[in-house]
Amino acid sequence: MNVQAQPVEYEFGSLLEQQGRMDLLRFIACGSVDHGKSTLIGRLLYESKQLFEDQLDALAVDSRKFGTQGADLDFALLVDGLAAEREQKITIDVAYRFFATARRKFIVIDAPGHEQYTANMATGASVADLALVLVSAGDGLTRQTKRHAVILSMLGVRRVVLAVNKMDRAGWSQEAFRSVEAQFREFAAGLGIDDVVPIPVAAKNGDNVVNRSEHMRWYRGPTLLEYLEEVEPVRTADRQPFRMPIQWVNRPHQDFRGYCGLIASGEVRAGMPVKILPSGRVTRISRIVTFDGDLERAAVGRSVTLTFADQIDASRGDIVVAVDRAPVMTDRISARQFWMGNEPLQPGRNYLLKLATTTVKAKIEPELGVFDLDSRQLVSAKAIAQNEIGTGTLKLDRPIAVDRYAECQDTGSFILIDPESYDTVGMGCVADLLKPNAGGGKLARWTETHARSLAKAVSWRATGSVDTFIVAFVITGSPKIAGSVAITEILTKILIYYFHERVWSWVPWGKR
Repeated sequence: MNVQAQPVEYEFGSLLEQQGRMDLLRFIACGSVDHGKSTLIGRLLYESKQLFEDQLDALAVDSRKFGTQGADLDFALLVDGLAAEREQKITIDVAYRFFATARRKFIVIDAPGHEQYTANMATGASVADLALVLVSAGDGLTRQTKRHAVILSMLGVRRVVLAVNKMDRAGWSQEAFRSVEAQFREFAAGLGIDDVVPIPVAAKNGDNVVNRSEHMRWYRGPTLLEYLEEVEPVRTADRQPFRMPIQWVNRPHQDFRGYCGLIASGEVRAGMPVKILPSGRVTRISRIVTFDGDLERAAVGRSVTLTFADQIDASRGDIVVAVDRAPVMTDRISARQFWMGNEPLQPGRNYLLKLATTTVKAKIEPELGVFDLDSRQLVSAKAIAQNEIGTGTLKLDRPIAVDRYAECQDTGSFILIDPESYDTVGMGCVADLLKPNAGGGKLARWTETHARSLAKAVSWRATGSVDTFIVAFVITGSPKIAGSVAITEILTKILIYYFHERVWSWVPWGKR
């Protein structure tokens, strides 16, 4: 009698639960063309056992047809899937690959290194927690490597893994590795990128990618995968003030009106007081509605539908914010910009500016600056050409709710659109919020600083003590005595007025 063993029941539920608890790291692989980004990512997937047998079979066939490694597998073909990419042996579009190890989930973004496709790299970098910058040990830092580093800095990526690739071609030399490391650290120091972890690798052979290299025993640091599994990404969106741009008003019937959107930063709770901008109306959250039912609270990254306790007119383009930490309403912003258009960015030209779900008309003011990749300094310019990074001031046709990019990325970043072709021609990060121009009946709001409070006190008492001098002179008949009385009053009341001003500067009352 034959007894058939019962198949082992696979616990999909426990597997999904385990996957749900794992942390997710998004990192971008960038650098100059032909420095081996796609090969490194392909080798990382292969060495970490992320490929199925049918994928390996297809890779073997593609390697014979399109490969550049002779009889060996060409791992770059795992991420370079476009026909044009395989023909030209370069990465053109951004490729996203998901993989997971026992310790973490990953989304790797393979960015093109060719200068013509820098815009695609910037798109991928905008969603990355960490950057993997590849530099060939033989070539060192190129202008495109420097350009990518500036874009990473502009987009707030402060943690970088410097993978010095093709160490086999450099004779596994420690001196060559240290030279590239020194070059990159010197350049990145002026950009605010202070967390740099250098790792020598040979992507073609897999040295220090997943397994430690036998050719570089002088290196004592982690392999690439070991570091990616252990690093803690810098994420601050959950600690930032609550922001939710309204994408759509959900009105299925007369008894329900909800405001749908993705929480860009912070957290919202049922019963929480919020402000709707640009109207400035204040209300409370009545419900947080999702497909799975109502929530008591929801955090950044969650798409929700909010209902308000009051009947408020709000629509797409408005933003729901925390009452105590609301963004500034302004029609002038200073921004760092990466230009992607064929025609240069020029002062006086009109564009459409899209920030979150808000779209307004924008005009570039004069006095532009362009970042020089060699000197790492801003130089004055009349225009910003394609693939250049620069700074400038934008005048909007109406005030909108804006944050500095360092304070909230989603409400502090924007794209510029050509109003005729509707092509996206630029992307920018808000560096500073400026006072409106003095014309057009608008008044500038000045910050009440210590120096300003003291100057106001001196000017007021100097003019206000004239009557004291006159009264004292009439009574005493002595200008010397009258002057002493007036000066004493000026000094004492200046101090009293100054401290009075400083106390009021801390009182949260009145309009912003």
